[in-house]
Amino acid sequence: METVFTQIINGSIPGTFVWADETCVAFATIEPVQPGHLLLVPREPVESYWQAPPETVAHMARVAQIISRAQLEACGGARVGQIVAGFDVPHLHIHLIPLRDQSQLRLDGATPGDPEDIAEACERIRAALRAAGETDHVCEAAPGA
Repeated sequence: METVFTQIINGSIPGTFVWADETCVAFATIEPVQPGHLLLVPREPVESYWQAPPETVAHMARVAQIISRAQLEACGGARVGQIVAGFDVPHLHIHLIPLRDQSQLRLDGATPGDPEDIAEACERIRAALRAAGETDHVCEAAPGA
């Protein structure tokens, strides 16, 4: 099954990436709720969270924790909220959103982001990941390109 996310992963559609490993990737959404809003997506297109292999879900949970720490360092905030909704793209994805308060945890507040602001937030997140020793998985380009 090809989705917009598989096209982003393979480089057919541009994406602003911060993480790539053998199981998943993380890249900026083009409609952020808050600066630093990322999508964590498995490479293999599985439609929903409950259909994903348990080992994929476990790996993504660990990566979400690593990235969330970097988001807090790079973007500030009190927490990083996670949403698994999947109504917009039939390919499992976890929204990772830096939050100052719980009212910001709403996807219906997303608006098209300024590409320069998105790139700047992602570079700060990459720098925080590198500082945390995660250099092997930090990426700037589509991992399939």
